[in-house]
Amino acid sequence: QVQLMESGGGLVQAGGSLRLSCAASGSIFSINAMGWYRQAPGKQRELVATITSGGDTNYADSVKGRFTISRDNAKNTVYLQMTSLKPEDTAVYYCHLRYRQYSYSYMLYNYWGQGTQVTVSS
Repeated sequence: QVQLMESGGGLVQAGGSLRLSCAASGSIFSINAMGWYRQAPGKQRELVATITSGGDTNYADSVKGRFTISRDNAKNTVYLQMTSLKPEDTAVYYCHLRYRQYSYSYMLYNYWGQGTQVTVSS
């Protein structure tokens, strides 16, 4: 069993900042990558940012220069520092985990958090 504990969402005014956290625990042998996706009402879920175990990052064009993803490997935790927030950033933000469950298998599994609401008022 795997658990993802998300925190840090909330209501903020445009131009403000928020920091999301997601801690992974449970039956995890190693983590391949973690990341954040978001889904606004009536829209499909989209990538926000990802980070691999080696520290390689990937960002959606819409958040480049404003959001920073980081990771604490010792704590199996990923962070998303969001600055200069805009009303269009309003969405439910989901933590994503890609991991190996067993030492004897290279099979990768995916797991999603329950989501945390971020609302940016204009």
